[in-house]
Amino acid sequence: MTLAASGTVTGLPLRLAAPDPGWELAADVCVVGSGIAGLCVALHARAAGLSVAVVTKVGVDDGSTRWAQGGIAAVLDPADSPEAHAVDTEVAGVGLCEPDAVRALVTEGPERLAQLIGWGAAFDRDATGRLLLTREGGHSADRIVHAGGDATGSEVQRALHEAVRADPGVTLVEHAMVLDLLRDAQGRAAGVTLHVLGEGSADGVGAVRARAVVLATGGMGQIYAATTNPSVSTGDGVALGLRAGAVATDLEFVQFHPTALYLGPDARGQQPLVSEALRGEGAVLRDDAGDRFMVGVHPLAELAPRDVVAKAITRVMLRDDVRHVWLDARSIPGLPERFPTIVARCREAGIDPVTDLVPVTPAAHYASGGLVTDLAGRTTVPGLYACGEVASTGVHGANRLASNSLLEGLVFAARIGAELARSLPLPAAPLAGAPALSGLLDPAGRERVTDTMSGSVAALRTGAGLDSALAIMAALSRALGESAGAVPGVASWEATDLLTVASAVTVAAAAREETRGCHWREDHPETSEEWRVHLDVRLDSTGDLHLTRRPVGAAVVVPW
Repeated sequence: MTLAASGTVTGLPLRLAAPDPGWELAADVCVVGSGIAGLCVALHARAAGLSVAVVTKVGVDDGSTRWAQGGIAAVLDPADSPEAHAVDTEVAGVGLCEPDAVRALVTEGPERLAQLIGWGAAFDRDATGRLLLTREGGHSADRIVHAGGDATGSEVQRALHEAVRADPGVTLVEHAMVLDLLRDAQGRAAGVTLHVLGEGSADGVGAVRARAVVLATGGMGQIYAATTNPSVSTGDGVALGLRAGAVATDLEFVQFHPTALYLGPDARGQQPLVSEALRGEGAVLRDDAGDRFMVGVHPLAELAPRDVVAKAITRVMLRDDVRHVWLDARSIPGLPERFPTIVARCREAGIDPVTDLVPVTPAAHYASGGLVTDLAGRTTVPGLYACGEVASTGVHGANRLASNSLLEGLVFAARIGAELARSLPLPAAPLAGAPALSGLLDPAGRERVTDTMSGSVAALRTGAGLDSALAIMAALSRALGESAGAVPGVASWEATDLLTVASAVTVAAAAREETRGCHWREDHPETSEEWRVHLDVRLDSTGDLHLTRRPVGAAVVVPW
């Protein structure tokens, strides 16, 4: 059923205005993104004997994965069980998890973790050589593995980077921003257009021709003024998918990490993360009076699911009219050795967690929704797959459980690899791009997008604020291409992707008149069974956003 939302955004571009490709390369599979999801897909595709081109906006050793301080959740303790892991995941997802996807995650996770170790990733172990397990928010058992204390992402990225670099069947195209999907005469994905950002083997706009395209572009945190995501996380994959006709779902569920390091009122862009692993080891949250405020809010107190902790922090900040609360980690023994990255970053900011309280505040962290996929990673566009944060597999529902994200990348990358090995069409020539809406946002409008999102579509939302945000997004969309700064180039392409994704998030958030998971509506504070549905978002042929309700358990991807 299509929803009559309080408003929508119209006239968004169906492709990015850009020069025609001046160069091209070919591979069986084009993977866009070089985090855990993208590199694991590449390795699985190579194991199937397929040639792979990995396109990444940064260097292959950079991206979101390397920033992950938390770990990977997997059932390794005999006292634990996949069923318990599934229950914890579904509790955090507040009724919107897809059971089959959760089952795949929790049952296949241990094997995929072992495979990652086989690829060279070294995780923390005790004196007997057994993997050390810890606990994070929302988990009922110790099932989180870490590397280097709080440097799991960096170690995972290192191991996968080395494995991919060593494989001559992988072509790396670094420092390249993906633009749009190429299609063949049957409408199937046939590659992508991209722009190399002045570095790498070729400059300017080019194309990668491929028999399948896998989007693994990570998150979209840069739609907000402050986020834990790196600067390249501008929602390029979701925007490309929407322009290509793919369905996205659950975009309103943007997780705000409860504890980003507060660096002052003027801080923008990527903010340092203070991992909840500290709370797993005994750190507590305090208000300005020094009182713990999570006790009594939730049975797990500081280890409650992230949305619960973020809401509680926000309530305290509103109550006391302050910009942050305090994290007290002073009781953790061996803090600098256990969490060297966090301690070093705090000390750079003039705070010593060994002796000082650490100022923390919620910041945009993770997109629980994305391009909807089936269990084989297929989107609604034939030949186009999605994996990792850019995808919505159904695992996370309304709120991602801590440390399930890296695990999701491992599990579903393997599933995509198996699907690629089963069948790929013969190479087909992409069609020339048909005339389509292609206006660009002047980069000067980017700050208006991010300020609007942080002001009205953040952890705390109201109907009035969302209506105001919709009006701003609609006005920006109507003005696409009208200013002198709206010319083809990275700044305009990123700004346009941000506007597209921010508009889709806002439309969905305005329509969902309830509070569920990490979507918090002050004017609709209760969770309603009526809204136990996915909100599917798509762009029509005129660039207008449309929403459709879809019951949990109802498939939207038709196998190709």
